[in-house]
Amino acid sequence: MWTKGIFWRPHHLCGKPFGVRVLVQLFLSFADGLHRITAAACLVLMTILFLAEIIIVLLRYVFGIGFLELQDIVSYSFAVLVVLGLPVTLRLDKHVRVDVFRDFQSVRTARLSDTVAICALLIPVFGMTLYFVMPDIVYAWSIREGSVETGGLPGYFVVKTALPLSYAMMIIQGIAMMLGAKNPGTTDGLNANDR
Repeated sequence: MWTKGIFWRPHHLCGKPFGVRVLVQLFLSFADGLHRITAAACLVLMTILFLAEIIIVLLRYVFGIGFLELQDIVSYSFAVLVVLGLPVTLRLDKHVRVDVFRDFQSVRTARLSDTVAICALLIPVFGMTLYFVMPDIVYAWSIREGSVETGGLPGYFVVKTALPLSYAMMIIQGIAMMLGAKNPGTTDGLNANDR
């Protein structure tokens, strides 16, 4: 049963056994909580990025000094912000679409094409990338990889860990969208296209 929502609401599970409905609701709650935590982390990272950049400019052009550590903070926070921004924008349905037919599709057809795209592209591509990036992450953790700059901040391995976390969250948010997650970017949980 297709109803208003990103794809369909869990109403399509009404004929399913009680356990399936509970599992779907638990998964959707988990995905929503994960989205909120990730969005909050992005806000914190944006604040750190903004303040560190202002401090760098003031120190360099007012006092004539610079700190490599501050530049690493900006680089690290920007890298993690970009990577964690992917699942946030997917969940808010603000990601870039390369779909010239989208404007002419009905809501049902658009949901069907999104479901096919998630199943055929998002899950396999991010799953495969997650699989292939893990050896590099494990190696970075084993050597406790630091900054590429001499005298830079340690902990680059933690920054690299954001990549597989983002891939896993993209898969989780894609599945949640297929199961009927509400779009937290609107007041009533509906897509802007569904109004």
